[in-house]
Amino acid sequence: MDGGTLYSIGELAQRTGLTVKTIRFYSDRGIVTPAGRTHAGYRRYAPQAVARLALVRTLRELGLGLEMIRRVVDQELTLSEVAAQHAAALDAQIGVLRLRRAVLAAAATCEPTPKEMERMHHLATLSAAERRQLIDGFLDTVFGGPPSNSHHAAARRSMTPELPENPTDEQVRAWVELAGLSMDPDFRAHVARLAEDHVSALPGGIPTLPRPDVVAIARDLAGPALMSGISPDSPRADSVVTALTAQCALAYGRPDDTGLHRWLLHRLEAASDPRRDQYFQLLALINGWPAPERLAPVIDWTATALRLRAAR
Repeated sequence: MDGGTLYSIGELAQRTGLTVKTIRFYSDRGIVTPAGRTHAGYRRYAPQAVARLALVRTLRELGLGLEMIRRVVDQELTLSEVAAQHAAALDAQIGVLRLRRAVLAAAATCEPTPKEMERMHHLATLSAAERRQLIDGFLDTVFGGPPSNSHHAAARRSMTPELPENPTDEQVRAWVELAGLSMDPDFRAHVARLAEDHVSALPGGIPTLPRPDVVAIARDLAGPALMSGISPDSPRADSVVTALTAQCALAYGRPDDTGLHRWLLHRLEAASDPRRDQYFQLLALINGWPAPERLAPVIDWTATALRLRAAR
C-alpha cells in the first residue's frame, strides 16, 4: 500500500502484531486515532499508525502507564524525560523487591511464625527515618538519653547501623536481626547496665574523656595469651592478670585491690552475653565494616583467670 492508503483495523493488527481488541482499546483512549471512517462507520488508520503502535507496544512492555504513553505519542513529553522518570520509578520498585526477597530468604532459613514473619517484613520496609528512630530509641536507653558529650556521641556512632541505599540480601537480613535485637527489652537492659557500670567506675562517674573499656583491655592483654594456648589456670597467666588489673586500676583511677578485681569479674561476666558479639557482627555487616573478632573467648578466658585467683 502507498502512503495515501488507509488501513482497516484488521490490517493494522496484522502489521503490528497487536490484536484487534487491543488496537480498538488504544483507539478508544485516544492513543492512536483513526484517520477516518468508511460509510459503514468502520475505522481506517493512516500508515503512521503502524510506527505509533510500535512505540506504544514498546513503552507498554517497559511498564509505562497509558496516560504517560499518550503524552509521549502526542509529544507532550520527550522520550528522554519519560525514560528518566520511569527509570527512577523502577529503581524504587527494585529496592522494594530486593527487601521483599531478603525477607523471604531470611524466612526460608528460620521457619518464622506468621507473627514473626509480619515483624520481619515491617522491619525490612521501614524508611531511613524510621530506622534511625528505632536505633535512636535503643541507644537512648543504653546511654540514658541523647548524647551529652563527645565521648557519648562517638560511642553512639560506633553502635549505629547505616543500611545503604541499595543493600544486599545479607545486609537486609542483618538489619532485620539487629533491629529485632535492639527491640528486645532484656538486651536493651543488658547493654544499658554495661554502659552504666562503665560510667560508675570512673572517678566522679563522669566520662569527660574516652577511657578504654574493660573488654578492650582484656582483648589486648589476654588475647595473645589465649592465642598462644596458655591456660587461665597456668602460672604463665599470672602476669597477664597482674597486667590487666594494674592497667584497669590506672584507667579507672581506682586502687588495684580486691574490690577492683570483683568489679572486673562482674564486668566481664556481664559482657560475656553472646548477644553482644552478635550485635557487633551484624553492625559490621550492615555498615560494610571489617568483621570484628569475636570477644567471647577472650572474655571467658579472662573471667576464668580472675575467678581462679580470687579463690586462692
